[in-house]
Amino acid sequence: MTEIGCPSEVAPLRRLLLKHPKDAFVDERRIEAQWRDLRYTARPDPKRATSEHERFADLLRGAKIEVLFLPRDEATGLDSIYVRDAVVVSAKGVILGSMGKAQRRGEPEAAARFFESAGIPIAGRIEGEGRLEGGDVVVLDDRTVAVGQGYRSNAEGIRQLHAILRDEVTEIVPVPLPHWNGPGDVLHLMSLLSPIDIDLLLVHSRLLPAPFRQWLLARGIELLEVPDSELATMGCNVLALAPGRCVTLEGNPRTRRLLEGAGCEVLTYEGKEISLKGAGGPTCLTRPLLRK
Repeated sequence: MTEIGCPSEVAPLRRLLLKHPKDAFVDERRIEAQWRDLRYTARPDPKRATSEHERFADLLRGAKIEVLFLPRDEATGLDSIYVRDAVVVSAKGVILGSMGKAQRRGEPEAAARFFESAGIPIAGRIEGEGRLEGGDVVVLDDRTVAVGQGYRSNAEGIRQLHAILRDEVTEIVPVPLPHWNGPGDVLHLMSLLSPIDIDLLLVHSRLLPAPFRQWLLARGIELLEVPDSELATMGCNVLALAPGRCVTLEGNPRTRRLLEGAGCEVLTYEGKEISLKGAGGPTCLTRPLLRK
């Protein structure tokens, strides 16, 4: 059995999951059939996407992280490149989500087929009227999880997640998300905050609920404020490889300076095709499986 477990979002990353564009985008025909319906800002170029993604994977391997790949599955589409959303990882195995975006409903069971073949246990499923996407789930410490509640994850999904994690987690904090640009746009909790260290978060406070922001500050967490100008380019979506060491999307120089000013090491990747067009940053492209 492959070891998994992520008791934090910042502990040293040892193993993660990706999906190659050739297995998510597949070919020109699929791209043309789906990109508008999925609200991509422009048509992805598969050749350039492949080049970007392979360099991104090499960057992760260079950090001594084991990289696994989800295989092609006909039940999924272009958005399956954003592997974080279909599952949540617990100490006992993966929890299959239930996608709030209708076009992505096949992704959790497709992921389940991979995990079963890889010997990774499935600890639970979000079922029925529950909706839960991994981009809304943020582990703040080994006993506390924040979950965005909006168009992608709902109260019933959060309730079911809490029931599955009852032996591992003391508190699940629902975080109401704003309407923003409506249900068609991507707005996960991880669009608005990214853990960088155990007491350091990168945030866009203008879209965070005031009580949740106050709760974070009361816990002694320092908040680094992403500028408005870099929210759309996913300046707030940052993957921690280890405490104070992170990966950001190129094109966010003010956010990079902010992180470096806080003593962080910042690695960057080019993501015009794999990130900007589909609104999925480095946390979206990756599903951490093991941190320790």
